[in-house]
Amino acid sequence: MSTVSRRQFLGTAAAAVIPVWGLYARPLKPVIGAISYSFRQIPGSAEEILAYMQALELSAVELMGGPAEAFAGAPAGPAMPRNFREMSLEERREAGAARRAHGEQMKEWRVGASMDRFTELGRMYRDGGVDIDILKLGQPRWSDAEIDYAFNAARAVGARGVSFEISNEAAERMGPFATRHNLLTGMHNHTQVADESFSWDVPLSFSPNNMLNLDIGHYVAALGTSPVPVIRKYHDRITHLHLKDRRAPENGGANVPWGEGDTPIGEALRLLQTEGYPITAMIELEYDIPEGSSVMEEMKKCVDYCHAALH
Repeated sequence: MSTVSRRQFLGTAAAAVIPVWGLYARPLKPVIGAISYSFRQIPGSAEEILAYMQALELSAVELMGGPAEAFAGAPAGPAMPRNFREMSLEERREAGAARRAHGEQMKEWRVGASMDRFTELGRMYRDGGVDIDILKLGQPRWSDAEIDYAFNAARAVGARGVSFEISNEAAERMGPFATRHNLLTGMHNHTQVADESFSWDVPLSFSPNNMLNLDIGHYVAALGTSPVPVIRKYHDRITHLHLKDRRAPENGGANVPWGEGDTPIGEALRLLQTEGYPITAMIELEYDIPEGSSVMEEMKKCVDYCHAALH
């Protein structure tokens, strides 16, 4: 089966078409994409990220806010120091002051930013065969005007919504904005799912537009159990998965090359396919790049792993 775009997938997943060669429709292959964080170790402008996605033949991206805002004309920030541990106390103070000053610049820029460049960004990606499925932009600590800006930018690029880290407080803050803008939130988990007080239902309750960005690798590293039952239960409240292979807690919990950990990546992908869940599966390259390899080589291995799992 050929890979379909996210929009084709979402538009046709609910319709079963019986082929001429049999009684039952073959389920649509889920949309495989990547979060642009995967390319963090190589040059990462919006244009370069698009080229990486095209080279990997991936049709959907969760685009980090940094390259999106840079494309839209945001003021450049101070360079990140590479030798932070070796810096003197005074140098650290100066670096902190520079970051805070840039933060104030960004606040001012965001509330007055035109959406024209974001619209152009979305068009550039679509023309290149890649949908900006989710924009990782916006934080609950931002002002109302800045959060409105984040949702407006997501709409301008053609995304379904924004993503951020899950918590009850974040969901309560961001949910009403998602409702008002009629866009989605994708709330991303780390290993806090192992906390006794953690609940999926509470953050989802603050808005029907609040959704989950289920990171199946972090889930396994936290609990040592399969995330497949979570996907089944919340399939209509999940925007996208993050795919990574992590070991269970009893095996150390590390991020490892795919196939060396305990995360059932293949089983999760096959569930999306057999059930027709319209959930995008985003590759997140987070393990250490082996000596002699490269980001793009490892990403290609992850893409191939997904395709093999679905055949």
